[in-house]
Amino acid sequence: MIPTVLFVCVHNAGRSQIAAAYLRHFGGDRVEVLSAGSAPADAINPAAVAAMLEEGIDMREESPKVLTADAVQASDVVITMGCGDTCPYYPGKRYLDWQLADPAGQGLAAVRPIRDEIRDLVLGLLDDLGITPELRSA
Repeated sequence: MIPTVLFVCVHNAGRSQIAAAYLRHFGGDRVEVLSAGSAPADAINPAAVAAMLEEGIDMREESPKVLTADAVQASDVVITMGCGDTCPYYPGKRYLDWQLADPAGQGLAAVRPIRDEIRDLVLGLLDDLGITPELRSA
């Protein structure tokens, strides 16, 4: 069975999009990846897009999505990033809360360390899921 991971932050424009992009990149077809926001922004954070392009990962076609109960119920692991009480909770789901700085309104230099921290967390998550990362060049 392929695990489904849902990344949730408030705007689904930075942190959760970066995490989802990394998990798709490193997990390939061995993991289903979802991301959403409790109050989605109108567009992806341009600094987050630029930071990921530096990694060879293109997020330009992504768009913020609204968090639904169905997405949570379909997920095996729900990873929250600063949405607090607005994130729905369902018994039986595995929840992780990643304490990350919010890249909203930040420049590329401020987003890079957040991106790098997310990359490390995603690689740790893959290890927890028993999935060997695909270390491919983009």
